[in-house]
Amino acid sequence: MLLLKQMIILFLLMAVGFICKKRGILTAEGSKCVSAIVVNVANPALVLSASINKESTIMGMDLLKTVGLALGVYVVLIVLAYVIPHLLRCDKKTAKSYRVMTVFSNIGFMGFPLLNAMYGSTSLLYASIFTIPYNVLIYTWCISTLDDSDGNIRGIAWGKIFNIGVIACIATIIIYLFRIPMPEFVETTVNHLSGLTAPLSMIIIGGMLADMELKSLFTDIRLIIFMAAKLIIIPIIGIVIIRLLGVDDMLLGVCLVMLATPVGSMTAMLAKQYTDNSELVVKGVALSTLLSVATMPLVSWFLSM
Repeated sequence: MLLLKQMIILFLLMAVGFICKKRGILTAEGSKCVSAIVVNVANPALVLSASINKESTIMGMDLLKTVGLALGVYVVLIVLAYVIPHLLRCDKKTAKSYRVMTVFSNIGFMGFPLLNAMYGSTSLLYASIFTIPYNVLIYTWCISTLDDSDGNIRGIAWGKIFNIGVIACIATIIIYLFRIPMPEFVETTVNHLSGLTAPLSMIIIGGMLADMELKSLFTDIRLIIFMAAKLIIIPIIGIVIIRLLGVDDMLLGVCLVMLATPVGSMTAMLAKQYTDNSELVVKGVALSTLLSVATMPLVSWFLSM
């Protein structure tokens, strides 16, 4: 019920962005600026809030276990990224898009705000571990997969691997492990900035949906089948297996959100830069975002039975 409530809230925030874009209140340039604020300011602050919040208490060994779990999850997802397009009988160019959509979910824009609302800032310590391999992979494997330049990778952004998001995740873990004290005014400032993440990110996603012909999203049968695997089958099977490993409920909830969130919007941005088939990825981001409002509560309910 809590997950359903949070998804409804996020859906309403997306609706605000949709309306603002349709009415011209949110322009393309404005969306770009707001996205930059979310990526470079609000979301890193949300991550940092986990370590400076004095209520966050998890043991260092649990973090190490989470590292192994995060790496294992991404290894399995990359394997699935090659299996699923084959099962869908995709051509070479289309397979590239389905591969990146399989691996990368919207853990920043949607996952972190959702976890913060459901489990509190402590869960963000676990979730921040997942973003480190995520960012490394998205600036290396994702770009090399999408690249259309006959195997000549056009400028993998090695420097961007250690972007503000990854730096915030590493700082979060260091601050927590070494119990580095923070002045109250710093804590208050970070908490205020972190509160911007959910509303601004959902408004931007709503603006993205306003640019799509929504009817066309539901006519691609292959894409719909993929969404069933991405949003329902993979999360359910993944959580069942992870539960057998004996992880605690909070880490299990983090894994659920990490696996069940829609396709990451960053994949669409990279697809536009590195391939001439970006429309499929953009459609994937839009359709998965719409469907996740229903599929995430459904998956959560099924796993709680």
